Amino acid sequence: MTMKEVSIQVLKAGLSTLVAEAESGRPIVITRHGEPAAQLGPARAAHVHRGDRVGDGLGRPAIRRGSKGRHLRVLLEDRGSR
Repeated sequence: MTMKEVSIQVLKAGLSTLVAEAESGRPIVITRHGEPAAQLGPARAAHVHRGDRVGDGLGRPAIRRGSKGRHLRVLLEDRGSR
């Protein structure tokens, strides 16, 4: 995994997204005038997994269109029609 480099200006503009990326285990080097100044990384244990695509800005809805009840029917079948 390569380290991502961002400037302080980019860090300020997208802090929440970059913290989420760092939290997922991807180290981020913060640069000042093109030179490394600091590194952002996870504070939790390495076993915490948030996903490989966290912070990539490509969030998509789980269901694009109405399911017309199909998903509910599958859930009810899976749960034994409780």
